[in-house]
Amino acid sequence: MNAAANPTVSTAATPTASAAPAAEHGLDGRHLPVVVVGGGQAGLSMSWHLVRAGVEHVVLERAAACHDWADRRWDAFTLVTPNWQCQLPGYAYDGDDPDGFMTRDEVHAWLRRYPATFGAPLHEGVAVTSLRERPSGGFALVTTAGQLTADQVVVATGGYHRPVLPAVSYRLPDDVVQLHSADYRSPQALPDGAVLVIGSGQSGAQIAEDLHLAGREVHLALGSAPRVARRYRGRDCVAWLHDMGVYDVGIEAHAGGLSKRESTNHYVTGRDGGRDIDLRAFARDGMHLHGRLESVTPAPGGGAHLRFARTTAASLDAADAVAESIKDDIDRWIARQGIDAPLEARYVPVWQPPAPQDEDVDLDLRAAGVSAVVWAVGFRADFRWVQVGVFDGTGAPTHRRGVTAVPGLHFLGLPWLHTWGSGRFAGVARDAAHLADVVVQRAVRSRAA
Repeated sequence: MNAAANPTVSTAATPTASAAPAAEHGLDGRHLPVVVVGGGQAGLSMSWHLVRAGVEHVVLERAAACHDWADRRWDAFTLVTPNWQCQLPGYAYDGDDPDGFMTRDEVHAWLRRYPATFGAPLHEGVAVTSLRERPSGGFALVTTAGQLTADQVVVATGGYHRPVLPAVSYRLPDDVVQLHSADYRSPQALPDGAVLVIGSGQSGAQIAEDLHLAGREVHLALGSAPRVARRYRGRDCVAWLHDMGVYDVGIEAHAGGLSKRESTNHYVTGRDGGRDIDLRAFARDGMHLHGRLESVTPAPGGGAHLRFARTTAASLDAADAVAESIKDDIDRWIARQGIDAPLEARYVPVWQPPAPQDEDVDLDLRAAGVSAVVWAVGFRADFRWVQVGVFDGTGAPTHRRGVTAVPGLHFLGLPWLHTWGSGRFAGVARDAAHLADVVVQRAVRSRAA
């Protein structure tokens, strides 16, 4: 769905760096051993390895390096992983709160310092509009700074490109403000009234919390996202899982294999030093929880009636079950390793929804005073500019640890590129190290030929 076609739906404008004239970049007509597309943490991590190996390359970034951290996070955003996990090649968190959680602005500032630490050949404000194979070998790239060719290309633009807004959003009335989670900034930026958040993954749960803490009346439509406790038995759960090697297990070793790439991350927060997100506690304190959104019916004379599935209890129970199963795994690890860790009582639900047959599944937006809807239902990858046959029927690139079947074309920075940890800074660093070996070896062979 093209959200921009619906005037009632807000979408973030594509940010741009201060664009220099194309000639000032000195790219037009050049041939390079490697071109890295994307100047976020993944592309810069690859560049670090290439600089170290002496492989000539450029990093092309359509906007400003690492701009997503400033442009697609809300004002109160914090990391959900501890600062000590913020490790990129040759560059680690060096602040005074390793067990804390950096804010949006702190993460952005930390990342913006990275390119200068190793002299990254970074070109900001240069968008790649087309990537094709050359009949003679290698690749041809069309950019806003001219055309160039390369022996190898690393696509490091991530996998979250286009905000998903379901077709049912068109059925909401014009007087209800709609925006994607990527565009949400603060409770104060929304009109007065109740807010409906649709989706309970990491972004949806944290945005619902942000609104709830600000005293807004919140309705939250739950999905199938799992949750995890912030801390258990004296440590952050991330630290336990790190020691257990959970973030190191390759995707092929997981039940379901490649389908894991479609899984939803666990919701938790790093806000105020880090804590659980307990949706039951929010409900006890006045948040309205609903099941999965099923339909929207415009009401005569304006407004709309929403209908939800009778899944509230099932969603909460499933999320709690995942959190408790992770604690079970931690308990077994502690026992096997003989670790002296304090015992901790298990979670007891603080609120129960009505039984499914008694659940109120209808919501009249106007009667409920809902003035805004935040769609927290994810993103869709958009690689249409990569005009090379490496994609499956869903438009996702097919690869093995970032290496495609087309010689010289690679992907980096995708969720679950190889492990669950691939979505975290330390995992990006590890993926970049592995892929850089492939890229450098190929570059060396090409030089020798």
